Amino acid sequence: MKREIKNSIFMSLLVFTLILSGCNFNSSNEEETTDTEGNVVANQSLNMTASADIPTLDSTKAHDGIAFTVLNNVNEGLYRQDENNLPIKALASEHVESEDKVVHTFTLRDSKWSNGDPVTAQDFEYAWKRVMKENSPYAFMFVTAGIKNAEAIMNEEKDADELGIKAIDEKTLEVTLESANPLFQTLLTFPTFLPQNQKFVEELGDQYALEFDGILYNGPFKLVEWTHDQGWKYEKNENYWDKDSVKLDNVNVYVVKDSSTGVNLYETNKVDRVELTSALVDQYKTDENFDTILEPEIIFLRFNHNHPVLGNKDIRKAVNMAIGKQDLTDIILKDGSTPLNGVVPSGFFKSPEGKDYRDLNGDFNTGTVEEAQELWAKGLKETGQTEVTVSINIADSDDHKKVAEYIQAQLEDNLPGFKMEIKAVPFAQRLEIEKAIEYDMSLSSWGPDYSDPMTYLDMWLKGGSANRMDYHNPDLDALVTEARNETDLSKRYVMLLDLEKILLEEDAAIAPLYQEGTAVLMRSKIKNLLVHPTGAAFTFKWTTIEE
Repeated sequence: MKREIKNSIFMSLLVFTLILSGCNFNSSNEEETTDTEGNVVANQSLNMTASADIPTLDSTKAHDGIAFTVLNNVNEGLYRQDENNLPIKALASEHVESEDKVVHTFTLRDSKWSNGDPVTAQDFEYAWKRVMKENSPYAFMFVTAGIKNAEAIMNEEKDADELGIKAIDEKTLEVTLESANPLFQTLLTFPTFLPQNQKFVEELGDQYALEFDGILYNGPFKLVEWTHDQGWKYEKNENYWDKDSVKLDNVNVYVVKDSSTGVNLYETNKVDRVELTSALVDQYKTDENFDTILEPEIIFLRFNHNHPVLGNKDIRKAVNMAIGKQDLTDIILKDGSTPLNGVVPSGFFKSPEGKDYRDLNGDFNTGTVEEAQELWAKGLKETGQTEVTVSINIADSDDHKKVAEYIQAQLEDNLPGFKMEIKAVPFAQRLEIEKAIEYDMSLSSWGPDYSDPMTYLDMWLKGGSANRMDYHNPDLDALVTEARNETDLSKRYVMLLDLEKILLEEDAAIAPLYQEGTAVLMRSKIKNLLVHPTGAAFTFKWTTIEE
């Protein structure tokens, strides 16, 4: 067995050495350089891994974290996220709101595309309208932002050219909303709101964004290499308006789909940061560079609300309370994940008064196994059943399988007459099963699209694309609409708290399980690598490598 493991590791490293050679990327462990005064200067080259290739470089079509991260670092919009994940002005040098906060006028700073063309207000108007014309995956973000006519365009009631955005001149952009929207500024950091150079896009046609030289760059970095399914390389963009803030010379990203291979590359100084699976945590938890990050992604159980037994509120509460969530995170996962008894995760968003959402709303549907059994018995009596056999729909991944097996054991042990079958299918197929609501229970995940509790709360609107379980409460729908239009942030926050109470306290519509954690190894010389909970995963603009 040891010989087989060593051979496997050797082959993984051999394959990756060939990849490194083929990509021709530099290592962050090259020889040090000196400045003009002879002082040793650390090589400003960062090596990272990614779990998959870049799906697209077209900001109007991007819909995943890898593409969002690349676009966030090679392009620039009106705003970007700072070290506190708050929006700060980027290409917008000035942002003026009308008295009713409906009309927003942006003045653009002087900046250039990588081909030397100036970045203009027309580039924003063209890109945003292109999102709507092509019904892009994240076109709904324009609706969430409240941009005038966005919803009517998505409903095919208006033309994309009627979107509420207009270039007044090359440096002045005017955006009109349906009504005042407290989320507008935050959403402008999202990659869907990036500009595009119309002439360049149309010249390339269907070849646009297919290769590293198939887009123009106006951000802190530009791509200079992209070997599909192997990796890509960023270099500092000397045309960037704020280039003096950028300290890294380059960032090399390698596609590594196996965690153990990533760890081997870290140990051999080929990469500077790697994420660990739960199987590797015990081995590295005492390493000085080991850390865990509490992520904003939540894992929860969906229930088919049309199911004759799971449609019962007491049954759903019993299922939730019968699962030992602390043991699930501490013994099974061991990656920094924490139990979750709400739908909005901890540490994600604070009230205007500085209080964490999770602390304010507390825990829902917690209790002992005995209390769960009482609810179970009550629910069975109400539904006329004495035992129940259900299936759980899960993604075909090791982590989901481990979690599902734990849930199966907990429910079958703690709820008399409960039987559960595990059905593992590929991730994409699981989503299709959820959309069709052809399941009993489904092990689901949700990560936020933007930094506001609403990204977890408006999922449950009737007929919403994220609902996927035929849940409906008219009070929740009405309160979502009210909260979207409330400009008093303190009043709005109370509404956001009440939305979660409807979902969980009143309806027990889902069973939250845990908030995901990520275990990482990262070299201590890496400073100011910004890790964001929404949109792009990383910002490299302010990252440095210290000696």
